[in-house]
Amino acid sequence: MDAIQELTNLLNNTDKKLFRQFLQRKNKRADVKNLALLNLIETDDIGNLSKLYPPEKNNDAYHALRKRLQDNLLLFLSQKTFESNHSDTYDALRLVVVGRFLLENDVVKIAFKCLDKAERIAEHLEQFNLLNELLQLKLQYAHLPGAEDLDVLSERFIRNNADMQREARLNMAYAFLRRELQEIHLQGKVVNLTALMITTIRKYKISAQDLMTYKSIYQILFIANEYAAIQQNYALIERYVQRTDKFMQGRAHQTQSYLFHHISILYFLANFHLRRRHFAESTAYLKKMMDLTETDSRYYTLFYLRHQLLSALNLFYTGFADDAIARLQQALSNTKQKHKPEDIEDIRICLAMFLALGNDSRSLKQLTLLTRTDAWYEKKMGMLWTIRKNLMEILVHAQFSNVELAMSRITSFRRRYRKYLLKTSEERVLLFLKLVEKYLLKPDVAFDPVYRKTVFNLAGTAENDDIFTLSFIAWLMARWEKKTAYQVVLELIQEET
Repeated sequence: MDAIQELTNLLNNTDKKLFRQFLQRKNKRADVKNLALLNLIETDDIGNLSKLYPPEKNNDAYHALRKRLQDNLLLFLSQKTFESNHSDTYDALRLVVVGRFLLENDVVKIAFKCLDKAERIAEHLEQFNLLNELLQLKLQYAHLPGAEDLDVLSERFIRNNADMQREARLNMAYAFLRRELQEIHLQGKVVNLTALMITTIRKYKISAQDLMTYKSIYQILFIANEYAAIQQNYALIERYVQRTDKFMQGRAHQTQSYLFHHISILYFLANFHLRRRHFAESTAYLKKMMDLTETDSRYYTLFYLRHQLLSALNLFYTGFADDAIARLQQALSNTKQKHKPEDIEDIRICLAMFLALGNDSRSLKQLTLLTRTDAWYEKKMGMLWTIRKNLMEILVHAQFSNVELAMSRITSFRRRYRKYLLKTSEERVLLFLKLVEKYLLKPDVAFDPVYRKTVFNLAGTAENDDIFTLSFIAWLMARWEKKTAYQVVLELIQEET
């Protein structure tokens, strides 16, 4: 997408009017063409550059104009963000800016009051970088009447520097783990999560106490949750969940300071319990999550689709398919520009799965709405998500008699993912695909005892215990059962719960 279009997409209609006024105030000459360029971009008429410049001047003048427009957009967005954001962090930052201005203009007493208030807020929020700037400002003017004692200030400055270093180590460790996670996603790298965590903690000299904050708990749980999703085994991260539960119990009355991390942790816990089939526990965490998001509209928008997805999954796998489908349809009808495309795709593919398991042909329509390339899905959603999507497309086309298309998709799937699956020791996916192919070539094979035994063995292994994996296996079992795949998967879940 065009960079300027991406920036203008962040503006609502009111903001766009204000931005035009912003440009008009800045334009000192009548021949400035930034508003004309903005109109061309908004109406998708950017190919007609002759409306702006003669052909011989198109390139250089046009690119210079684009650069100025983009710079103005960034300036407008920065001012809008600073003015409209009412978070405590921004309040502290405003006080520091005002305090600096007052000190530079010899209004000392009020300046130090502003800085004192900003320091209290920044300390509460653990905004160590802001505290560093603030304390340096206080040190710079420590010679003025009314300033704090230099030794006391210096001690706080040194202590804050140590906190900054600690946070920097945590951030480096998190970045390292995210990179490792990306390699697991995209390159099939095989690692042991516990060993990786221990190695990382030692490498960056992180103490046990350093890990006992909302931010660090969120970071660890994010990594653990992603790892479990890749391995399709949430039992692997139970120890991290137990530690998180213990941490959360000691912080029942959390302030707004770490609201994002708090909500995210609740989301991860709800997802963990869903995948472990602890549906009541998952629903309880979702309730807490929704209660928190409703205290801040920003986070309500950010987490709305994710919350609805997990809520629908809990409903679906406890036998309330119609309610689950209605919830996802409602969520899709409420999607906004601010919602992440990844979250929308998650909702859409889940809805397609629900419909397919219930033998509802509307699942075909939902699949046609998943229009992005496999490369996009691999990058944004991960390899596992994309592999599941492709497998589901094969099953849905087979289910509704598009056998030739399903066979063609099987060939394409093997060509693209066989090497990756073998590299990551995921031969079970290739075995599943072979069973699907056998059924498509000869449907009567579903009544062969050897074929059935192979399918039952798949369902009975611990590595296939995940609810999504069982949903795929249930499709095969439904070929000989006089039931829908949904009825079969509910029976499998109830047997093993």
